[in-house]
Amino acid sequence: MLLFCQFLEHKGPYFPPEYQPLPDNVHFYYDGKKVKLSLAAEEVALFFAQMLDHEYTTKKVFRENFFKDWRKEMTQEERLLIKDLDKCDFGEMHAMHTAKVEARRNMSKEEKQALKEANQKIVDEYGYCLLDHHKERIGNFKIEPPGLFRGRGEHPKQGMLKKRIQPEDVIINCSKESKIPVPPAGYHWKEVRHDNTVTWLASWTENIQGSIKYIMLNANSKLKGEKDWEKYEVARKLKSCVDGIRNQYLLDLKSKEMGVRQRAVALYFIDKLALRAGNEKEEGETADTVGCCSLRVEHITLHEQLEGSECVVEFDFLGKDSIRYYNKVPVIKKVFKNLKLFMENKQPGDDLFDRLSTSLLNKHLSSLMPGLTAKVFRTYNASITLQQQLKELTNQSDSVAEKLLSYNRANRAVAILCNHQRAPPKTFEQSMANLQVKVCVLVERKKAAVKRCEEQLLKMEVQATDREENKQIALGTSKLNYLDPRISVAWCKNMEVPIEKIYNKTQRDKFAWAIDMTEADFEF
Repeated sequence: MLLFCQFLEHKGPYFPPEYQPLPDNVHFYYDGKKVKLSLAAEEVALFFAQMLDHEYTTKKVFRENFFKDWRKEMTQEERLLIKDLDKCDFGEMHAMHTAKVEARRNMSKEEKQALKEANQKIVDEYGYCLLDHHKERIGNFKIEPPGLFRGRGEHPKQGMLKKRIQPEDVIINCSKESKIPVPPAGYHWKEVRHDNTVTWLASWTENIQGSIKYIMLNANSKLKGEKDWEKYEVARKLKSCVDGIRNQYLLDLKSKEMGVRQRAVALYFIDKLALRAGNEKEEGETADTVGCCSLRVEHITLHEQLEGSECVVEFDFLGKDSIRYYNKVPVIKKVFKNLKLFMENKQPGDDLFDRLSTSLLNKHLSSLMPGLTAKVFRTYNASITLQQQLKELTNQSDSVAEKLLSYNRANRAVAILCNHQRAPPKTFEQSMANLQVKVCVLVERKKAAVKRCEEQLLKMEVQATDREENKQIALGTSKLNYLDPRISVAWCKNMEVPIEKIYNKTQRDKFAWAIDMTEADFEF
């Protein structure tokens, strides 16, 4: 494995401050009576109190998970007393939190400046490292504070307690010759490593999903830029051999070996629908999430005819982060017949691809092209879709606002392909209403300057259309992780759209390598 650096020195992660007890005038009540909680139980109660105005705290799963984990933090006496969440009154704690939020919002200019300076001191101390004796910015150097897990979609673990990470949970990675980070007073690190074959500075395992978290270099670091470039170049290489791979898996649909047929159908789905391969769950993971290779019979329904189409496969399963994947897709007859065959004599809970695994699939892919995995296929299809959509949707004669709408529509097509969803923003209806009011006011106020008014009106109407189409689609994931930035840079140059309209400052830093090297004639 290639060494990523010879020298690495840093101060370790920044830990959130310890919990401060409630003031004497703020109380928790149970069944109408004032109860003084132990410090551990009080802290977790405050996490719930802070979320009282959020719909999460009304959800049955969230409340049950919270109450179960909260009781684990209580003393024996508290557990004997507090047995019903509905009898708990967090009102004063919630009011205190709301008052603090309001106070922060109404800070004076001087207070804001003092806070900014204090935060900058933390960044100066913990936010940089020496990488081969060059100063580099660290990305997420702050360890996330404890709180209640929310998850995406209807996650079965929502409401569980994200425990406080202590230095004893953290593995430090630095070079042997460097000054080893000093842990907070009275604590020690779980381990100190000197591994220059990895790119993380510190790591720990979080308690909800059992997943490993890392402190990494900032997105605009030279190392990160190189890794980004490498990722998209591997996906770009797929362009030269994708036709051969597709021809092969179409031939494999008729193979005498059942395992080869299953692999061919899975590849068809991964290619056409950008499905994730479906890695095995982390230890302790209970969410019933699946990917292509781990689909069960119950996750698909076959329709000979549906809504005017033949050979339709109806998918319905929970994907990554418990986001529902629901889709009705016409497929070629060979795929349809194979799916019928795979489902014969199986129960709903049986594996659809019982002779296939993610590792077997990726092993096969790597034999077709060095570095090829199911995720590379996903990145390739995302980037090539963006490029095709931009060509179809964009007109040179359009205004910048219209070109940006076209860009977001192209980005949206990728997000839909990759199933990057989000819940509609809570303020969506109000922001749309506000935008419509602005449109009406603008019309009344600008009648004397018709041409200028029409230009502004068009821009707002485009924004409204963009927002409406975008309310349940998350564009950011595909834009930052699956779309080769050079496609966007080349499009901007060709269409004379400022790059700032597509990428914000942080994103421009992340993709500086692409902005610097890409010409208008770039083709993915």
